[in-house]
Amino acid sequence: MELRLERLGPDLDFATVIRWLKAPGDAVVQGEVILEVEGEKATEEIASPVDGVIVELVAAEGDELPVGALLALIEER
Repeated sequence: MELRLERLGPDLDFATVIRWLKAPGDAVVQGEVILEVEGEKATEEIASPVDGVIVELVAAEGDELPVGALLALIEER
């Protein structure tokens, strides 16, 4: 499944990837925080929407991305 950047606030169209907490090959469970992004005013945690394994991290730390951008690929289990 594709993990995409969701809108973090009504006026927020971009966010910066601050830190990945998981790497390719790591198992994740639904609701587990896998990365942190920073918007205009706050840092937000993004959790896995599914149980699975991280296949690829598409966005790199430091990347500023628009809402809807592809962050990672997760193989559902």
